Amino acid sequence: MKGSDSPLVSAIALNAIFGNVPKFSHHLIDALGSAGAVFDLTPQERLEIFGPHNPHAAQIGPAALDAAQAEYERLSALGVQFLDIFAEGYPEALRECPDAPLLLYVRSATPAAELFGRRPAVAVVGTRDQSPYGRECCRRIVSALAQAPARPLVVSGLALGVDITAHAAALEGGLPTVGVSPVGVEEVYPRRHLAFVERMCSVPGCALVTDYPPGTVPTAFNFLRRNRIIAGLAGATVLVESRLRGGGMITARLSAGYGREVFAVPGRIDDPRSQGCNQLLREQVAAPVASPEALPAALGLGQLRRSRTADLETAVRQRFAPALPQEEVERLVRIALLIRGSRGIQPDGICRETGLGYAETVRATGLLEEEGFIETDLLQRCTIKVKIA
Repeated sequence: MKGSDSPLVSAIALNAIFGNVPKFSHHLIDALGSAGAVFDLTPQERLEIFGPHNPHAAQIGPAALDAAQAEYERLSALGVQFLDIFAEGYPEALRECPDAPLLLYVRSATPAAELFGRRPAVAVVGTRDQSPYGRECCRRIVSALAQAPARPLVVSGLALGVDITAHAAALEGGLPTVGVSPVGVEEVYPRRHLAFVERMCSVPGCALVTDYPPGTVPTAFNFLRRNRIIAGLAGATVLVESRLRGGGMITARLSAGYGREVFAVPGRIDDPRSQGCNQLLREQVAAPVASPEALPAALGLGQLRRSRTADLETAVRQRFAPALPQEEVERLVRIALLIRGSRGIQPDGICRETGLGYAETVRATGLLEEEGFIETDLLQRCTIKVKIA
């Protein structure tokens, strides 16, 4: 096979060779006219371009194209899609970046060409060591984005902590979300998120994206390369929590370097998980997220229309129905209504009134408290916290 015979296969092969240095691929293509032309070089031409000691020169040849063709056929049969940088559906915001990957592997229920460019994209990132404060802020931020007049695509990195909270909150709020992976498209990292990723990829408008060939294992460098794609896909990046060093900080600084907007959630000065955010705010690299509900307007997504919850039962159903079995949702509704009518009731009293076991009751009240519907004091007395119109 000649490189000029199949531009996409040539891009797959070239990405496998120069994926860590995409700028070099761009220079080659600019000089030669196409990715395929790289594989049409004669040995003498390769020597003139790469010199005698370049380790990559020997990889350019028919064997690389044959391997790329086999990979294309195998992954296509599994439903994997490909976007090379010349394709019409390649995300324009990412294409603008000087180190944009030559190729993206995509898993999605939506045609890859329709995933990007149809709505604004916002990256929501942060530490794996997420605090309860960070989790609540992340959920409120994504919830506010979901209520914006211009509903965005939420981009993150599938990591523990802030990333997976952002993805999950997006799905719960009906927003499309894209997870950028640090490994090959056939794998999920971390492995514990496999079931979530399978569900995410089945939702229209959502996707798993990577520029890594199959078989790539996670290394420290992989996460740096992954972060540049997160920053490149989004018109703005929101850093929820981060230590002074971490992937979220790198993504935020990359975003600023690409000329994109950066926002950071201020945190306590004595909390290491907020030091990165506070540092970016001091340096004026980021603007503060003073209120999650005000963020959509700052991002140009429009002003939220504020409305109060009309009914406690409806509010509980809307919050938990996307994530829990119906039986458990009904249990939560029953307990919430009981607490509203019996202010200060304790778990033992809830058990007596509902016939539920103690463990079930504590789990239910914990979920209701976690989501802000109730609050408990030191004596475990429960009261309704939300304001109902």
